[in-house]
Amino acid sequence: MGRRRKGRDISGWLVVDKPAGPTSTTVVNKVRWALNANKAGHAGTLDPEATGVLAIALGEATKTVPFITDAMKAYEFTVRLGIATNTDDAEGEVIATSELRPDDDAIKDALGKFIGDIQQVPPQFSAVKIDGQRAYKLARDGETMELAARPLFVEQLLLVDRPDADHVTLEMVCGKGGYVRSIARDLGQALGCLGHVRELRRIWSGPFEASEGLTLAQIEEMARTDALDAHLLPLEQGLQDLPEVKATPEGATRLRNGNPGMVIAHDVEYGDEVWASFEGRAVAVGRFKAGELHPSRVFNQPGSA
Repeated sequence: MGRRRKGRDISGWLVVDKPAGPTSTTVVNKVRWALNANKAGHAGTLDPEATGVLAIALGEATKTVPFITDAMKAYEFTVRLGIATNTDDAEGEVIATSELRPDDDAIKDALGKFIGDIQQVPPQFSAVKIDGQRAYKLARDGETMELAARPLFVEQLLLVDRPDADHVTLEMVCGKGGYVRSIARDLGQALGCLGHVRELRRIWSGPFEASEGLTLAQIEEMARTDALDAHLLPLEQGLQDLPEVKATPEGATRLRNGNPGMVIAHDVEYGDEVWASFEGRAVAVGRFKAGELHPSRVFNQPGSA
């Protein structure tokens, strides 16, 4: 018999403004401890040296993580021109340098190549799996890998600042699976001057914004108190990109048991992925078919009837 997790049965989201240094997993563990929660996870890893919004899901909200992972995200990052590293960021070893420094117009022109549906090769130091092993582990052992390009949708990529000849600050809005380090690397190659990420901040992720996030210091100060609980956002926050339908009382009961249930829907088509609510709370996610929701995920929120 498996060991039961200790902690409170709470559900919702806590938005953290992650500092540089700790891993995303470290932040999750800190939040789980501070809230005395029995289950927690994050929606989208940030590299240790990256800062910004890290949305932490608690309890039943962990079932909505895929919808935040798939959502659009915005990043502000500074590229150091003239230097390439083996990690494509400032933590790596310098592998090549260049004296070329393009002007602002050349950079703006080059950015157009990275907008829309593009193919992106992940960094050598990334979590991509190669024959069952993480690429970063193989890279640490000195191996050089041929990583397959992956599709990425970039909605926006703008030059927002040029502090000096060696640095350029960009803002990017993109879909799931984007590596900012790859953008910096490939932009430097396209410009002929090389480049890597020096600083990276995730401004927002789906409905969550870094400006509304708590710092780790604030979380520690409010740990195990009602004050921290007050910052929890509802589970439903993670479902904003899906259409909502209303479950009938009988439908809600059936859905909670994992069965198709009757719902009231508007502007929804057969086969659409939607979420059903009852009395304002999420009951299930699934496919809408002929007046019923066929559930793929069911929520058992604390306090639900």
